[in-house]
Amino acid sequence: MRNITGLAVGLLLGAAAVSVAGAEEATGALGARLEKFDYPFTVHTFAFTDQQQDLEMAYMDAKPEEGNGEVVLLLHGKNFSAAYWEATANRLTAEGYRVIMPDQIGFGKSSKPAHYHFTFQALANNTLALLDKLGVEKTHVLGHSMGGMLASRFALMYPDRTQSLILENPIGLEDWKTKVPYPGVDKWYEGELNKSAEGIQDYQLKSYYDGKWKPEYQPWVDMLVGMIKSEDYPAVAWNQALTYDMIFTQPVVYEFPLIKAPTLLIIGQRDTTAIGKNTVPEEVASIMGDYPALGKKTAAAIPDSKLVEIDETGHLPHIESFDRFIDALLPFIADK
Repeated sequence: MRNITGLAVGLLLGAAAVSVAGAEEATGALGARLEKFDYPFTVHTFAFTDQQQDLEMAYMDAKPEEGNGEVVLLLHGKNFSAAYWEATANRLTAEGYRVIMPDQIGFGKSSKPAHYHFTFQALANNTLALLDKLGVEKTHVLGHSMGGMLASRFALMYPDRTQSLILENPIGLEDWKTKVPYPGVDKWYEGELNKSAEGIQDYQLKSYYDGKWKPEYQPWVDMLVGMIKSEDYPAVAWNQALTYDMIFTQPVVYEFPLIKAPTLLIIGQRDTTAIGKNTVPEEVASIMGDYPALGKKTAAAIPDSKLVEIDETGHLPHIESFDRFIDALLPFIADK
């Protein structure tokens, strides 16, 4: 079955003050699977068959000069790709860890299937198949944002393969279905089609970084701006709509007490991310995405867990507050 392609992505390197219009003009098409988008480490391809389709999962496998025998698996969020783990992987390899960074199916340099039933179970199973191919028996599993939901599902499905679990500002710490009317895939699709360069930049500036911009944030805006410029973007938008539906309809929050792996929660305290909060009355929206409260609630729910709260930081501690993020991560995994 033919895979949908046409995810055009761009990268603009420049000053933090670049305008949205300037980004829109300078961002060029980089290919359906980011063929012209440079990743920080060598990209490999894992070919496999799932749901009667031939698929390819792109991944990076960064190995230390002197290994300590342990592996860290890094799982990206929905609006990102594995490329944003560069600084994290460099520090981990310097400490002796092998670091595996896949692009999940539907993201980054991996296949964009025309028809795929997106579930966290399927993505976790794909990820396990990759680890089996690489001969990895056990791994520390770190997931950010949507990757946190996937990491939780992986730990629940494969406890014997999970050495520890690290959740960095994961989404899904609350069940949005209890507050937000179900929009349906067509509505998700409409929202994807209506994305604009201005809207993307404005969302990240306000939601992720509290209005304070730095040059290192720019590539992740440009990547999404490049997406919406693709002539095949409607096909990509449909794929992304299915992913939104997966996130909205498949909560892991009720299963947190069943997680067996020692767990670290790294929670940027300024985060307010919550799917659908812009569609509900203000009195409802005001109680959604309260990460200071959600972090404490989640830590109480997961039996063997530790909570690290990072003040003055939003949805991406490993980008916005790297030193505090890595200072929380390294001692935790070294002890597991």
